[in-house]
Amino acid sequence: MLFDTHVHLNARNFFEDRDETIQRAFDAGVTHMVVVGFDRATIPLAIEIAEQYETIYAAIGWHPVDAVDMTEQELEWIEELSSHPKVVALGEMGLDYHWDKSPKDVQKEVFRKQIRLAKKLQMPIIIHNREATEDIIAILQEEQAASVGGIMHCYNDSVNYIQDCLDMNFYISLGGPVTFKNATLPKEVAVQVPLDRLLIETDAPFLAPHPYRGKRNEPAYVTLVAEKIAALRGMSIEEVGEITTKNAHTLFRLS
Repeated sequence: MLFDTHVHLNARNFFEDRDETIQRAFDAGVTHMVVVGFDRATIPLAIEIAEQYETIYAAIGWHPVDAVDMTEQELEWIEELSSHPKVVALGEMGLDYHWDKSPKDVQKEVFRKQIRLAKKLQMPIIIHNREATEDIIAILQEEQAASVGGIMHCYNDSVNYIQDCLDMNFYISLGGPVTFKNATLPKEVAVQVPLDRLLIETDAPFLAPHPYRGKRNEPAYVTLVAEKIAALRGMSIEEVGEITTKNAHTLFRLS
């Protein structure tokens, strides 16, 4: 029993073998997935994939790298689609200071608008953070995002920020980097996050875990993430799977 809380099965990388990829995940013990849409092309496809499988869901939002492309029309469109029964969260949204396509002030405004929409809809949010931790936490606090909570997706930051996230009702999600040999931060996080706030993910097709690093990631590999966390915490992979799956059900309000 494993729940991949963040996967991009709607990416071009899976156009030729999506169904086979999903079946490999099911065969590996992955019981649930959330497909994340982040722009005009990937949002409808996330919902379409979720409609085809009982235990696959969708999250919809606007990626910060493309913040300059988002208008009020896109925001209204996301709001309309959010009522779909398979949509369980808004996102991914946030800030990305690594790429310079969208100016920081534009990213911040688009981020705030999506948080406000999530509060209006009372839906959890999925946060994308790249080199922007302090600004993200400040905006989440200013916008009182604790009223909806959500996920700090693929958390790869200092343990010093974990409490801020927990205080705002966010879960910490770990992916492939926790398996990387020289990645100390996610390993520290894996040990220190309270079990009832821990989630796992792949972010496939990106960030494949060891020994597949550098290759196409896929949801079946979330087993390797759970395995590493289990080893770090002195638990069984079954325990990690059961706890993180229960946490995801709680966050996404699944029966």
